[in-house]
Amino acid sequence: MYHLAYVFERFPTFTQTFCVREILELRRIGIRPLIFSIRDTGKEPFCQCSEDLKKLVHVLPPPEELEREVCQLREARALPQSVVLTLRQWGESPDKGRVYEAAWIGYKIQQLAPGIQHVHAHFAGVAARACWWLRKFHGLSYSFTAHANDIFCQQPDQKPEFSRLFREASLIVAVSDYTAQHLRKAFPETAPRVQRVYNGLDLAPFTNARAKADRSRAAGGILSVGRLIEKKGYDDLIRACALLRDRGVDFKCRIVGEGPLEADLKSQISDFKLADAVELVGAKPIPEIIRLLAEETQVFALACKTEKDGGRDVLPTVLMEAMAAGLPCVSTRLAGVPEMVLEGKTGLLCEEKKPEALADLLETLLKDPARCEQMGQAGMKHAQANFSKEITTSSLLKVFAAHTGLRFDFPLALREGLAGAFFRRWRGGGRELRHEIVKARDKTFDLRRFMESA
Repeated sequence: MYHLAYVFERFPTFTQTFCVREILELRRIGIRPLIFSIRDTGKEPFCQCSEDLKKLVHVLPPPEELEREVCQLREARALPQSVVLTLRQWGESPDKGRVYEAAWIGYKIQQLAPGIQHVHAHFAGVAARACWWLRKFHGLSYSFTAHANDIFCQQPDQKPEFSRLFREASLIVAVSDYTAQHLRKAFPETAPRVQRVYNGLDLAPFTNARAKADRSRAAGGILSVGRLIEKKGYDDLIRACALLRDRGVDFKCRIVGEGPLEADLKSQISDFKLADAVELVGAKPIPEIIRLLAEETQVFALACKTEKDGGRDVLPTVLMEAMAAGLPCVSTRLAGVPEMVLEGKTGLLCEEKKPEALADLLETLLKDPARCEQMGQAGMKHAQANFSKEITTSSLLKVFAAHTGLRFDFPLALREGLAGAFFRRWRGGGRELRHEIVKARDKTFDLRRFMESA
């Protein structure tokens, strides 16, 4: 018995390990999701995803093959008439791929798990829009998790338009209080359906490594981990390191990651003559990152900032990982970062794009090992209380039960304490924003009216 379907644009993929953790934890507690991936990630490098999980993913065909298969289903009269008429009237409008994807996924759901009533996606993008069409064609409720650039850097010419995507979702999961407040203000009619659920993390590898670590090489160690892109603020971190060097502070900064700004950052390090103090070490496997956090780092730094197009990190997972490893964090007052790095308790914060202020905070902690230890222990407790995958998945399951068409499962409801959440849904009349299917007729079908119907 499947409880719901998940539709991903890409699954599994190395840059979205939180999605893998979410699926694995849901399965561990007894939720059975039917999983779809619009893009084939089979050739992407990926560690942390078992072959057993990969086999559960139904990967959509490439675009041209997808169109052929949908056409074959249409000729076999295996699709709802609303799909056929939508494709016929679409013309040259953009975003037609979402209709084909929904047609294919909807057919597979009907074949594999006709009892499914709800679909969920990550990011307010391609997958979420495909889910919107599943609502129109099959009456399913849908939800999605809104993250960062997907809400702050909206794409033009998407259908449905952004506001409708939010308005007709039965649930919008926000990964931070910051994004939840932003979305409630931007889409006030959806405010009761915006629920904050943090991304979950498997804390054990980090806490265990710290408990066993030889910390003799940690003094003066600054570590940062992330893609070498604008919003990570590595140019500001390098400038801050130049200031530390000029002040006579003893330190060694390692930046783990790769990306399009690598050449620029190497040039900056050379210009500042920081080769002995700052090192771009490239991408590293998770076990090596954990070792560096546990053994060779005194302070974790991430100089988050807003990109020119408005993109920004909302809740960087690496900060959770650093706190789980018992490290104090230095970062910026941006988006959801202050929800993780509690000012003066689990770390220190400054305004974005302020290298001198960043250098001041780093110097303060590097010169006070006792305070680093105190903050690191507070950070570990904060991570365990708020960001462990067990805590976050339990929260996610409760909002699914209260706001979506998640299939009712009595033993699961008792075991996971979901009875109250299911009751709230029933008390509200089962209003999960499912779409009432009206038989589409060739002579009277109007695509614009069909899309705008509630």
